[in-house]
Amino acid sequence: IDMYVGGTDDLMGFILMFPFLSAEDKEKQRAVIVQKATSRYFPAYEKVLKDHGQDFLVGNNFSWADVHLLEAILMVEEKKSDVLSGFPQLQAFKARISSIPTIKRFLEPGSQRKPVPDDKYVETVRRVLCMYYDIKAN
Repeated sequence: IDMYVGGTDDLMGFILMFPFLSAEDKEKQRAVIVQKATSRYFPAYEKVLKDHGQDFLVGNNFSWADVHLLEAILMVEEKKSDVLSGFPQLQAFKARISSIPTIKRFLEPGSQRKPVPDDKYVETVRRVLCMYYDIKAN
């Protein structure tokens, strides 16, 4: 489980600072995110799901690794909506995990799932960090 979560953590690391980038850097980083996801991370998860033929990443039990992979998929899809087009196992995985009642409720609008950071959020974070570190904002 930890190995799979570590892999999705690595992928998410390419995405976390995305809202704070300049417009030019966002386009470059979007390309990096999609390239890394489709050439390195998603093929590995696709192979695991195909090879063991179970519904979940680890055996046939729902785990933290499944939740983490779903969140990584959703984060990458926010950057490129059709990113799973070449990954049928991951498409089926996403549908399966998203249909679990508690997960389904969590993904519905108005749930506790945090939205994609908008400009107001980015400005607030910058202002708070500048106050905390006593530095000037850009």
